[in-house]
Amino acid sequence: MTNLHRHAPLRVALVGLGTVGGGVIRLLETNGDLIARRAGCPIQVVAISARDKNKDRGVDLSPYEWVDDMNSLATRDDVDVVVELIGGSDGPALTLARQCLTVGKPFVTANKAMLAHHGLDLARLAEAGGTALKYEAAVAGGIPVIKGMREGAAANEISRVYGILNGTCNYILTTMEKEGRGFDEVLKEAQELGYAEADPSFDIDGVDAAHKLTILASLAFGTELDFDAVATTGIRHVIAADIAEAAALGYRIRLVGMAQNGPEGLFQRVHPMLVPLDHPLAHVDGSLNAVVAEGNFVGRLFFQGRGAGDGPTASAVVADLIDVARDEYGDAFAMPVAALTPQHKADAGARIGRTYLRFKVQDRPGVLAEIAAATRDAGVSIESMIQRGANQADGVLVAIVTHAGEERCIADTLDRLAGSDSLLDTPMVMHILD
Repeated sequence: MTNLHRHAPLRVALVGLGTVGGGVIRLLETNGDLIARRAGCPIQVVAISARDKNKDRGVDLSPYEWVDDMNSLATRDDVDVVVELIGGSDGPALTLARQCLTVGKPFVTANKAMLAHHGLDLARLAEAGGTALKYEAAVAGGIPVIKGMREGAAANEISRVYGILNGTCNYILTTMEKEGRGFDEVLKEAQELGYAEADPSFDIDGVDAAHKLTILASLAFGTELDFDAVATTGIRHVIAADIAEAAALGYRIRLVGMAQNGPEGLFQRVHPMLVPLDHPLAHVDGSLNAVVAEGNFVGRLFFQGRGAGDGPTASAVVADLIDVARDEYGDAFAMPVAALTPQHKADAGARIGRTYLRFKVQDRPGVLAEIAAATRDAGVSIESMIQRGANQADGVLVAIVTHAGEERCIADTLDRLAGSDSLLDTPMVMHILD
């Protein structure tokens, strides 16, 4: 039941005081009066906890009680809701989540890794405790895609959900595209600018996007979360020549997370794709995120905005706190856990589509014929083939675009070419977004 007349403040414990935690404090200080009017009561941080008490975080923490034992917040009577911003799929964050939900204390998190791996168990605890598990900030930062999927599109059967789910990868790819620079150089710059972590593996290898896709798929299709079923490939092997070839063909390369459910099973994949220039995702630049959902009555929904950073992510966290203040809880994954269906993994090999293949090969006679023979024998029909960089000591590039066909035929082609001394590097495979 919605409580629009609550007057007592909603008392918040904030665990984790990094970029987002500081943003939450600044947002509540800046927009406090407006937020109180919308929530029906003031929202006040009353306790904070983090690893290092003495670290300068650029905000005044003196008004808030410092708590060394964050787990004690689960049972404190003077804390109405706990916000977790420390991250990690297991460890302290998971322990705190379980403790809060077990005792019926609302829990707000931005932790997509924890949800992707343990979301079902946490949702069960929230149901049993009659409390809220909120996570708008876990997917696409400030974009209200969780609310959009769980509430706005709730009446629709969703056929497909996909999008650009990682700002670091999108920044790297669009910078390579605009400036013609190589991956390693742009990654280094992204780290210097703070867009990429010192260890960027979770981002550039697609793991972060896979966590988010797992959550979106469950919301979209009413299926159980299954992170292990996400086929994941990152962008570290995309080269400037791929960007150039895609542009020449009328495409842009984006790391796309895609989920689709049907009689054949649940398909989930994070993969660099060639996106047509007339598709909205082709125009999502820099560190922006975007999500597309296709519903049977509403049609195509397109969500775009800043997917990370203190302001956007804090905005999503506080939106969840406003819901808690209003007693608007709802099921974590849009329906009771018992109603979520297990789904087997769809056979990606049966998917029909066009594909971009790039080979780095020896500059010698017969190589193109060898590749063409492999594609022919595997049942792949070639739409176009381009050779670049003849007479170069380090080999030449051969780029192929196929006609629509089963993906298993692409895998068969690569198997036939495996071990060939004509190939100087692992081939690059990127499917084309239809």
